[in-house]
Amino acid sequence: MKPGEPDFLVLEYVTITKDPRTGLVVAIGGTERAADILQRTGGVLTTPGPRGDYHRLPHGLPIEQQRLKATAASHALLCAGHSVHLDPALNALTAPNGERDAALRYLAQLAERASRAESSTEVAEVLTEIAGPASGLLPLTRDVVVRAWIALSPAPDAESADPDPDPVADLGNTASALSRAAHRILAARNHAARAPERSTATTPPPSPARQPSAPAPRRR
Repeated sequence: MKPGEPDFLVLEYVTITKDPRTGLVVAIGGTERAADILQRTGGVLTTPGPRGDYHRLPHGLPIEQQRLKATAASHALLCAGHSVHLDPALNALTAPNGERDAALRYLAQLAERASRAESSTEVAEVLTEIAGPASGLLPLTRDVVVRAWIALSPAPDAESADPDPDPVADLGNTASALSRAAHRILAARNHAARAPERSTATTPPPSPARQPSAPAPRRR
């Protein structure tokens, strides 16, 4: 440490999140003082684990109770000067449908951009958002459909109780159709990106030159 610089007390980072395997809300990290705050404000329990004690909410809490307790604990830790990361899914101060509403707004914005596009480049940008291989809407939708198809597909050695398994097979075919649609949209996107730019200003054609009219004959 350089001379003259203050010696700050750096508290350990606390992460409050939900364990995907057990569904428990756990608090990872922190000091003994942080553990005391978690127990008093969030109802967090200290439980022995294979690598030492850890902190968690009680079993069987409804989701809304989990969110309220996790949010209260994170704010108490912040007020005490601790650094905290709260899983956004546990933040009770955000709207439950916030992510869905944001996705709907994003789709509406894409539609607006497509309708107002004034150049081939702008059209290509919108199509990239739709079918881009990494984060396009169609590939991401296909991933959701594939995961749902896998979850519904019976095990290879299991006897299906459903006499009509065609809907599950159709779901797999739908995933393939989404892949083909994304490929076709990307082809259109590449065509739009290579196309010459359209002129946005329309200049009226020049009017034909007016011929001088012949003089009227004089009367004698």
